[in-house]
Amino acid sequence: MTTRIHEILKNHSSELLTEWFANLSNSGVRRDALMKEGELREQCAEFLRLLTQLSQHGNLTDFNSSVFTPIRELLERLSRSRSLQGFSPAETATFIFSFKQPLFDWLRRASVSQPHQVAEDMWSATQLLDKLGLFTTEVHQRTREEVIMRQQQEMLELSTPVVQLWDRIVALPLIGTLDSGRTQTVMETLLQRIVETGAEIAIVDITGVPTVDTLTAQHLIKTVTATRLMGAECVISGIRPQIAQTIVHLGVDLSGVVTKSSLAGAFRWALRRLNQNAPGSQAPGKV
Repeated sequence: MTTRIHEILKNHSSELLTEWFANLSNSGVRRDALMKEGELREQCAEFLRLLTQLSQHGNLTDFNSSVFTPIRELLERLSRSRSLQGFSPAETATFIFSFKQPLFDWLRRASVSQPHQVAEDMWSATQLLDKLGLFTTEVHQRTREEVIMRQQQEMLELSTPVVQLWDRIVALPLIGTLDSGRTQTVMETLLQRIVETGAEIAIVDITGVPTVDTLTAQHLIKTVTATRLMGAECVISGIRPQIAQTIVHLGVDLSGVVTKSSLAGAFRWALRRLNQNAPGSQAPGKV
């Protein structure tokens, strides 16, 4: 960046800040409901301070160099917070781009008799501000993706609740489609709860699973196998007539797996297996 730009940033920071803030207000990108005026002014002042420091280093073509570190860190914090506050990527980038107009006005005033020089300075300033604006967009997008991934993981964990039905009996009611990612979470959650509760029988209830294909059946068999390796038995309940026919049609071998048509049936089987009576009964119920 040229020496003239650095001199303008250093000597006219107060005027630049005022004009920039007015430009932000006029551009309609201010979101007073999301950010207070004082906070926005602080962000503008901090950006201008770091840009002034940066401009004293002259040639600034390498955005990844260490001289950019302070302003990159500021923009990363700023962009992340704006993303979480609900600003759009365009609104975040406009925060930087709107600084061009006051800066260009001062460049013209400083070199009114040197139009060629003004054009060169504007080009240098445009390149730098464009890089900084695009960087905020990248961070903004990356933050959104992180939020979505975290929400997906939280929803995945919420969709696999393992509950303890009885002493040494846990149940995992499944709802929705089983894919590879969710099945892995199901298996990990179930095995962890078996360890925590000392359960001897785990009931996987698929009443809420709309369809069972070959891949889903394979996932269930793997879960049963892993449960057995933990020293527990696994029962699959909720086998509806349509799902039973589908499994037979697909040729999936579940002969070595205990299956029941309902969660109640699986629970009674588990109690009988553990030689325990169902609540209110005098003898093990007939399954």
